[in-house]
Amino acid sequence: MDNMLRFNTIGEYNAFNNNETLHPLVSVVDLSKASPRQGRCMYFGFYTVFLKDLKCGDMVYGRHTYDYQEGTLVFLAPGQVAGINSNGETYQPKGNALVFHSDFLLGTILGKHINDYGFFGYQTREALHLSEKERQIVLDCFAKIEYELQRPIDNHSKKLIASNIELFLEYCTRFYERQFITREHVHRGILSQFEQILNDYFISDKTFTIGLPSVAYFAGELNLSPNYFGDLVKKETGRSAQDYIQSKIIAVAKEKIFDPSKSLSQVAAELGFKYQAHFTRLFKQKIGFTPQEFRAAN
Repeated sequence: MDNMLRFNTIGEYNAFNNNETLHPLVSVVDLSKASPRQGRCMYFGFYTVFLKDLKCGDMVYGRHTYDYQEGTLVFLAPGQVAGINSNGETYQPKGNALVFHSDFLLGTILGKHINDYGFFGYQTREALHLSEKERQIVLDCFAKIEYELQRPIDNHSKKLIASNIELFLEYCTRFYERQFITREHVHRGILSQFEQILNDYFISDKTFTIGLPSVAYFAGELNLSPNYFGDLVKKETGRSAQDYIQSKIIAVAKEKIFDPSKSLSQVAAELGFKYQAHFTRLFKQKIGFTPQEFRAAN
């Protein structure tokens, strides 16, 4: 995985895969046209979605690897690094990739909410595994985008291409929701682990050494990306991961406030707050009373 390849433009990636560049900012890449190659680490300066049609090794994402099976979608945001570990063997790429530059999204409706598609921030164990019917829908979306790319550019081209990319991403949102449901037993196990780690956080010295618990901390402990972890918690509990954590902070705070031997500044410090004022603000926001008022009323 040495000698990382860098692709900053759509044209560079098309040339690498022996595909014609029909549009400088968007392409549906036929990976079967690429020359046989060995696994390399690659940097992508644009949004990239891989649809894998053939198993050819493990996909490497950051420091981790995961099985990159047939009928799998993998999403990369600009600036991310990925590659295939082929164990030194030469393989023939197969499948498709949808690539589009962030500049293409300027002035489009999709550009205003591209960040809503959190799966571009997903990492290991978080690829989208498609059913055959879902795979056909994905291929149909790719075909519509490619149809527009092959036509002469007119006043409708950009809007239609952007709309079809958005349609594809909306389908992926639906498919991920299905995947959350079909893997519910796995996710419940993750939520149980999260609850245990959250409880342990407050009976350890982590509030002093790390500070307030964060979504990123628990995602890391569970070997998940913050985006995937947040979506998982939201799907299973109906609440954001941040809200879930804050509710735990308030529950622990209530117990500590009842201890008259602790000053409120001490309570705030034990919860991980750097400043008592921040603790007071969150407590009042969640409960409707300041910690002082809550203590006096009870």
